[in-house]
Amino acid sequence: MLAPAAVSSPAPPAVCPDCLARGWSWVRLRRCATCGRVGCCDSSRGAHAHEHHVRSGHPLVLSLDPGEDWAWCFADEVFLVRSGESGAGTSRRQPC
Repeated sequence: MLAPAAVSSPAPPAVCPDCLARGWSWVRLRRCATCGRVGCCDSSRGAHAHEHHVRSGHPLVLSLDPGEDWAWCFADEVFLVRSGESGAGTSRRQPC
């Protein structure tokens, strides 16, 4: 009998697919916490992460920048930062 295979999530793309399709560049990438879709930040020409929120209603995006461990909630306009090893976090109102 075979042992069950470990299931792993594929690594998010290091590109904004919507910008790439248009030949645009982007500033930073965000990943939807609900479905995993990757889009560019609001500082980018396309603001595709925000566009995804508007179209899908998915409220939370995670930063894909190395060394950053935060999320932004579009619905509540809350910036969430993980702090310490306990997993406790803080929140503040600040655009991403």
